[in-house]
Amino acid sequence: MKSIYLALVLAPLAGSVIAGLFRNQIGRAGAHWAATLGVAVSFLLSAYVFWQHVMNGAPVFNENIYTWMVVDGMQMHVGFLVDNLTAMMIAVVTFVSLMVHIYTIGYMADEEGYQRFFSYIALFTFSMLMLVMSNNFLQLFFGWEAVGLVSYLLIGFYFKKESAIFANMKAFLVNRVGDFGFILGIAAVAMYFNSLDYAQVFAAAPDHAGDSINIWGDSQWSLMTVICILLFIGAMGKSAQMPLHVWLPDSMEGPTPISALIHAATMVTAGIFMVARMSP
Repeated sequence: MKSIYLALVLAPLAGSVIAGLFRNQIGRAGAHWAATLGVAVSFLLSAYVFWQHVMNGAPVFNENIYTWMVVDGMQMHVGFLVDNLTAMMIAVVTFVSLMVHIYTIGYMADEEGYQRFFSYIALFTFSMLMLVMSNNFLQLFFGWEAVGLVSYLLIGFYFKKESAIFANMKAFLVNRVGDFGFILGIAAVAMYFNSLDYAQVFAAAPDHAGDSINIWGDSQWSLMTVICILLFIGAMGKSAQMPLHVWLPDSMEGPTPISALIHAATMVTAGIFMVARMSP
């Protein structure tokens, strides 16, 4: 199954690279075929994964693919955690993304930057899959920031319009506010649990349930409460929850397929997914 999960994640990335770096050689048709086929492969594989896990009750897959670095005994991995929640989420993400890719072929037919657009939306899909399938906080943060970066590029796709530049900068900055809380939450997890792997952190969570920390003055705060609030601030930014909702109306400056991609299946649902994943 490991090869299936790798192919599922990397297919949209391959489509994005082909559409973006080789746009002059393959032309407009080549770009949309490369990006759309990459996402189509991901959707077919995600449908298979959904069938295996949700319908047939396959065991949870939790395995590290690559060790990025080790710092003071704390290992930082690229790895996948695939359970019912992940299987359902990747099926939704890849299906909606595939529909957006197909719709975009007609919608963007007369626009400049056609190949660049397909490269961006395929890269968006890759970023979201990395976020959803991660088995550790570091990879979660990578996917979290990657969807934020690509949304910045997509909302400001018409970069010659002043309103588009204002809109993508607003989305970028508001999400950085949320992400500041998010990375503080991850730092607190690393500090107190000495691990960033979900399985190890969730298993140790009951042992830290009664712990408290001192933030300022003499007041004591529950460690779990502080971590959960900080992580939830990140979700507030990504899911456009008040008061970090102000970027969402301006995101309509991007082409209509972007509104569909951001709002329906990817960035806005990332916050809800993260809260569900952190439920332990």
